[in-house]
Amino acid sequence: MRYISTRGGAPALGFTDVLLAGLARDGGLYVPETWPRLTADEIRALRGLSYEELAFRIMRPFVGGEVADADLKHMIDGAYATFRHQAVVPLKQLDESLWLMELFHGPTLAFKDVALQLVGRLYDHVLTKRGARVTIIGATSGDTGSAALEACRDRAGIDIFMLHPKGRVSEVQRRQMTTIGSANVFNIAIEGSFDDCQDLVKAMFNDHAFRDRINMSAVNSINWARVMAQVVYYAAAAVALGAPDRRVGFSVPSGNFGNIFAGYVARQMGFDLAALIVGANRNDILARFFTTGRMEITGVEPSLSPSMDIQVSSNLERLLFDLYDRDGARLGEAVTAFRRTGRFAAPEATWGRIEGLFRAVSLDDPGTLRAMGELHRETGELVDPHSAIGIHAAMACRTDRETPIVALATAHPAKFPDAVEKATGIRPGLPGFLADLHERVERMAGLPNDVRAVQDYVLSHRRNDRNS
Repeated sequence: MRYISTRGGAPALGFTDVLLAGLARDGGLYVPETWPRLTADEIRALRGLSYEELAFRIMRPFVGGEVADADLKHMIDGAYATFRHQAVVPLKQLDESLWLMELFHGPTLAFKDVALQLVGRLYDHVLTKRGARVTIIGATSGDTGSAALEACRDRAGIDIFMLHPKGRVSEVQRRQMTTIGSANVFNIAIEGSFDDCQDLVKAMFNDHAFRDRINMSAVNSINWARVMAQVVYYAAAAVALGAPDRRVGFSVPSGNFGNIFAGYVARQMGFDLAALIVGANRNDILARFFTTGRMEITGVEPSLSPSMDIQVSSNLERLLFDLYDRDGARLGEAVTAFRRTGRFAAPEATWGRIEGLFRAVSLDDPGTLRAMGELHRETGELVDPHSAIGIHAAMACRTDRETPIVALATAHPAKFPDAVEKATGIRPGLPGFLADLHERVERMAGLPNDVRAVQDYVLSHRRNDRNS
């Protein structure tokens, strides 16, 4: 398995090099050179497997033999042993055709744990084999930060710096990051939005002298290994509900497009999926794109679902790469123009290829609260604002009751207690292992939206420089 950049100007790499590189040197994102395919019989053979065994079979082709099977199995087993549900990502039926897949039973109560608990172990394995160190710099709109820090804390070969938009994540999300006391963990609150944080990370990747000096890597969903690990739960849900002999749909609250792109990958692998449903909040650029084929950047507005407060969805570039017939040069020109003008129109000649593969719905804050309240009254379920948007989108786009739709529950309701209480009158409590979160000491730096200021902070705090 070889990986190529969506911009077409970086060399093809194997899996472990892509893991450590994160973003390609031409500014693009890595994707497989060809999509691995499973036959119907191979999909049927996944029935009855544990989540761990299914994960091994789905991810093995993407690893391409660069990690020994025994080592990969060991890391998968270790990653999902940290989850507090035997099924890892259990399915729960809401009505005759609507299902909820709970992705929040990991150590930080968010779906990002499903991938990052494995990615942290992959980093450790590869760095140990190579005798190398990396400096990870990431941006978070809420949940990626805590999941990445938890996965990478205390690992000898990693220093990790996480940027979050100051005042634009929930208190629980912030404290899950800032109360980690490990010497290799650094939190930075940026004056700006998540898009600003993401742009800072990309700017540092594109400063090749800085990137090489610190051996920079990424755990955002721009890192292919994140997407790879997320494909597994689409496969698990589809098989549990009858694949390959039954079509299954998915509805996903999405901001940066990484989670739902994993569903697209599952389809490319041979799973018969109904149109993937994108749930967006008031920052609805993805909903507008899949409805009209056009994007226009507007200001990022704070919402009850902060992890989706995004206007520039990085992983959309991976989908656009296929839309542009994998012509990296053409795509690079289009993406550059989009960032310059704030406007983008999909190529008319190929738009029909994906037009029917996705549907999209947006929901504002009052609608989100209504959806949370109605779900609780009708089913007894408490869900966080992001998950509520995904459930609402599933019901809004459902065309029949024969095809099951799986809505992805991306965060535990206790991560957003104010919104849940406002919608339902019930304030969800944190699980016992996090019960003292609000008493723990916080540790973070505040910096302006300035790439040089962030670079200076990284250089003065990473352990390689402090110990040299």
